[in-house]
Amino acid sequence: MDLTPQAPEMANISQTVKPLSFGFSGSGSEYFRIWIVNLLLSIVTLGIYSAWAKVRRNRYFYSSTQLAGSSFEYHGNAIAILKGRIAALVMITAYNLAFKYSLGLGLLMMALLAAVVPWLIWKSLQFRLVNSSYRGIRFGFRGDARQAYLTYLLWPLLAMFSLYLLAPFMHQRIKRFQHNESRFGATHFSFDAKVRQFYLAYLIGFAILLAGIAVISLIFGGTFFATLQSVRQGSGGPGIIFSLLGFIFALYLWMFAVYPIFLTLLQNLIWNHTKLGVHQFSSQLKWSTMSFIMLTNMAGIVCTLGLFIPFAQIRSLRYRIESLSFQADGSLDHFIAATQEQVSATGEGMADLLDFDLSL
Repeated sequence: MDLTPQAPEMANISQTVKPLSFGFSGSGSEYFRIWIVNLLLSIVTLGIYSAWAKVRRNRYFYSSTQLAGSSFEYHGNAIAILKGRIAALVMITAYNLAFKYSLGLGLLMMALLAAVVPWLIWKSLQFRLVNSSYRGIRFGFRGDARQAYLTYLLWPLLAMFSLYLLAPFMHQRIKRFQHNESRFGATHFSFDAKVRQFYLAYLIGFAILLAGIAVISLIFGGTFFATLQSVRQGSGGPGIIFSLLGFIFALYLWMFAVYPIFLTLLQNLIWNHTKLGVHQFSSQLKWSTMSFIMLTNMAGIVCTLGLFIPFAQIRSLRYRIESLSFQADGSLDHFIAATQEQVSATGEGMADLLDFDLSL
């Protein structure tokens, strides 16, 4: 195919694309005050206040996230979230009690959960998006129940029966459903990442994990056999215990260190293949920075007995948000104005507002 005649046109298009970086203005000290009050009131009220805590937390995170000088807004209702949490608690309690009475009743309850959970997730996605807005324009979700059951029941079952060899396929289908069916006003998102790209990301993450495990096994394996030889000669008994503990700790630390690499691969893959209309998202997350943030966050949480948690959440969230950009094809103001006209012409669809959130 000869692309030469299209080159000037493509050059003109690229000149109209303006990358707009997302910003995050939240601070650990501000969020700590929200977090500690939410925690204490949730404990005092036996978890009932956790719904209101989620609304406060989301409103703070949304208002702290900016694009082109404007912040996002969260409009969720705490009563709706409380309904979702009560429903989730009832289902989990019934599931656990059913198996205590009989295996048959437990399996029946498991089947009922499998039948209802995709529907609940679908309603929760609708609730979350319709209660989010930017510059006064609401987001929305158009996916239907049939798609939800395919995405959250059929694909997970296939992945499970394949011993999770189909996990990347399932992951791609879930993200495709979530992104393709989302909208901003009357403009729809789209997602074009292929299944093979998810398999590649999973394979890279798995290969890095196995390589580290192999190196750790070689290092500690040599130490273990040397200690075992000493024991046979009548000395070095405690060394075996320390060697095994060191091996387990090293494996745990390595698996924790690999997670940021996997997270980076997936976030970049997902957002680099997501569009809003003709406008492209971009993610430039770096695994070295993400690993440093997560490892120092873990150290801070351990050293402060958990009090560093809100600061850790802010650090991680800030980096992930600020690594995102929105490649606006033309003026964002013109796009927003056009979207507002479309919304006013078609209506916000306020009749679709839901009063239920599963709070996943």
